Parts: sequence; structure tokens; C-alpha cells
Amino acid sequence: MGVMTKLTIAIVVLLSAGCSSAVDDGSKGVATVSDDNPFYTESTQPYQLPPFDRIDESHFLPAFERGMAEQLAEVSAIFGQSTPPTFENTFVPLERSGVLLNRVAATFFNLSSADTNEALDQIRAEVAPKLASHTDQILLNGRLFERVRSLYEQRETLGLNDESLRLVERHYVDFVRAGALLSEADQQRMQEINGEMAGLQTTFTQNVLDGVNAAAIVVDDHEQLAGLPEGQVAAAAAAANSRGLDGKYVIALLNTSGQPPLSSLDDRSLRERIMRESLARGSEDGEYDNREVITRLAELRAERAVMLGYPNHAAYILDEQTAQTVTAVNERLASLVPPAVANANREAADLQAMASADTGDVELAAWDWSYYTEKVRAARYDFDASELRPYFEIDAVIEKGVFYAATQLYGITFESRPDLTAYHPDVRVWEVFDHDGTPLGLFLGDFYARPSKRGGAWMSAYVTQSQLLDTTPVIANHLNITKPVNGEPTLLTFDEVETMFHEFGH
Repeated sequence: MGVMTKLTIAIVVLLSAGCSSAVDDGSKGVATVSDDNPFYTESTQPYQLPPFDRIDESHFLPAFERGMAEQLAEVSAIFGQSTPPTFENTFVPLERSGVLLNRVAATFFNLSSADTNEALDQIRAEVAPKLASHTDQILLNGRLFERVRSLYEQRETLGLNDESLRLVERHYVDFVRAGALLSEADQQRMQEINGEMAGLQTTFTQNVLDGVNAAAIVVDDHEQLAGLPEGQVAAAAAAANSRGLDGKYVIALLNTSGQPPLSSLDDRSLRERIMRESLARGSEDGEYDNREVITRLAELRAERAVMLGYPNHAAYILDEQTAQTVTAVNERLASLVPPAVANANREAADLQAMASADTGDVELAAWDWSYYTEKVRAARYDFDASELRPYFEIDAVIEKGVFYAATQLYGITFESRPDLTAYHPDVRVWEVFDHDGTPLGLFLGDFYARPSKRGGAWMSAYVTQSQLLDTTPVIANHLNITKPVNGEPTLLTFDEVETMFHEFGH
């Protein structure tokens, strides 16, 4: 796993291609704190699960700074050798480098996505450009790249196994895509681009979450919620109470392209409000307007792509994907357009007929689509998706669905570990075992939505598997299921069940 790949697991979009022509010893500017920072030593929790009960916001910046300094010193020792490069004296220590940095980065960026707060947002804004610069100092170091390139050019004669050969090739590609072959002047510009993009990407992410939370719909009249399931009505009342809006209802927006209440709310004007608020996120004048951020990111990505020899950002990204070229993607999309449009037109006609029968001469609008889809389904197939929900209680889906399937397919088993503390009370921990009882790692389930959590569903890693570093995985699945109030059971939709299986598949 290359330097770029290891950091990307934790940082994702922050570590774009970079540029600096030298690596210093990292001794300057390291925050001085006591050594009781929990990141400074390997966690004693099972499988190196982060000690969440000991971690607070004050630990992150010092650990980031020390981690970056340590990795730069480790990298300096690699390219500073007088002996010719070998796989063992170049790639192995490169793979071993950055243990502290990866430890703090994995924890921090997972938390900033799953349970952020104002302090974490401020830290992310400060640390993102520093991490971009740090990666530049490694991937754009000329002396280090010469060792990597030398081994890459003779890779077929080194007697490497398939895994080691792949590692050599992966490292070389990471360096080249970062700009290692550029001139010194272009590398300097690349570094500026990366630093600016890291800051913009952080701003974008924070604006999205804050904008979603700010755009919640306040409803005054209970009658406007007709059609909404009782559990969602109760959740809306609880959300209003938490905001000091007693007697009202708050429909929180999800960070998705569609909003679930649109499929059941009878009140057309409320559906329209929800749809318009959803579409307006990040695109209206105000505190969370992302339009200039997106425009500038597009400009910087285009500039980076051209510098690296690509006609555009899409070509740069696709070069390593299955499709490989923009032309291939466009051809595939073009082949899908005619049947997709024809199908959409047929569906629209069905929905319009249902809407006309229901309300008279009303032209179908975007906020009607999900609502009348359910109406047509019920009329045509005598099917109501909500009737499935009692069969999809969350514990049953986890234990008798996801885990059962994994046991049948792979022989792995799961044991609940309520004794292990996670980062939020809603997060559950399971220990995973192979078919013969061999421990495999930990699985964290973070299934409920909350204002501190980004939208969507995803898998992430707190600890990655490595035979070299003797680590086993600590993996988390994240969903955004509305948590019921008053101790009511969590009944999932079919889509949520599908999402749970999908994320576990990762």
C-alpha cells in the first residue's frame, strides 16, 4: 500500500497530487505537549481500536504535527542512504513510515465525517493544507523518486512476487500522478494548487453539512403532515422540541438527492417546500453558498490535469478507472440515454394520469414524482412498501440478514462487544471471527442519522489490515437511518435494508 494510498484511506479527497522539491527533517513547528496524548502510543484496546474515551480535541493537532515530522524523518532516512536502492531498503521502510500520522488521521477524519463539531471543523480547516503540503514533500522529493524510478525500471528483474511487484508499480504511479516528472517551477505551482484545493474541499464539506442542518423545514400544523408515517411525525415533533419549537414539527433534510418524506406527504405545498429547500442547498446567497467554491475547485482541477498531460480533470481521474477514457464514458452514457428517456416518459405519463385523477388539472412536478410513484404502485400491484417495514426491524436485519448471509457465504461469525467504547452512544461494536474461530477484527455499526454526521452511507477504516505492520482491521459502516423516538423499534425501508447489505459488502 503506497504512501498516497495509506493516507487516502483516512483523508480521502484532501490528498490530491502534490509538489515540493525537498523533504526537511520535520523538526520545526512541532507542538509541545505532554506525552500522555493517546495517539503517541499504540492503542491497548482490542485490535488497536482507538481509545475514544481518552481522546479529546486538544490531542489532534499535536499528534498530526508530530506524525508528519516523524514520517518526514523516516522518509529522509530512505533517500539519504548511500547504498543503491533495493526493495528492502526503499519500499519496505516507505510502507512502514507514518504509523503515528495514519493513526491520528484515520481517527480524526472518521470522526469529522461521522460525529463532527465546531472544534473538529476548525482543526480540519487548519490541518487540511498542512497534510497536502506534507504529501507533496514526500511524493515530489527528487532523491526519493529517483530510488523509486530506478526500482520501477528494473522491476521485472528483481525477483519480486506479484504483491511486491504491484507495490512497486503503485508507488511509481502515485509519484508520477503527483507531478514527480514536472519541472521545479511546475512542481511549485502544483503545491500551491494542492494547498488551495485542500482548503476549498474542507470548506465545501462543512458547508454541505451545515447547510443541510440549517435548511430543516418547520411545520406549524399537524394536518400538513398527513400521510407521513407516525414514527416520522413523532421524530419531527422531537426535532422541533430539541430546537425549542414546542408544538411545531421539524422535517430535517438528508444529504441526498431525494428526500424520503416526498413519497408519503399528502400536502403538495409542503412537498414543494421540501423539494425546493433540498435543491437550493449550497446554491443560494448566504453563509453556506458553495457556488464559488465549486467553480474554483473546477478551475484548479482543470489546471492540474493540463499540467500532468491530460486534457481535463475527467481524463486524469479516468486514467486509472475501468473505463479509462472520457470517450468510453460518453459512449456508454449516450447508449443509455434513448432507453432511459423513453422509460422516464412512460413513467411520467402514468404518474400524470394518477395525479390528474387525484387532484384534477395539475401538471406533474418534481415534488410529485415520488408521491405518485407510490400511488401507482399501490393501484397497479396492490403493494404498499410501508407494509414491509415491520419485517425489517433493524436488529433482525443485522443479525438474521446481514450477519446470517456473511456466515452462510464465508463462515465468519459475529459477537457483540458492548464492553468496547465507541465514539457515540448509538455506535455498536462486534468482534468478527473466521470459520475456525480465528479473530479477524472489529466491525462498528453507526446506523443512525444525527446533525453531526454527513449524509449518505459509507464504509471506513480505523485500522487497516497489514501483515507488515501486524494489524487487523477495525471497520465501520455508516448509514443515515432516522432514529425513532420514545423507544419505538427501528423499522427500515427496503432501500435502507439494501443499503445496509451494500455497505457491509465493502
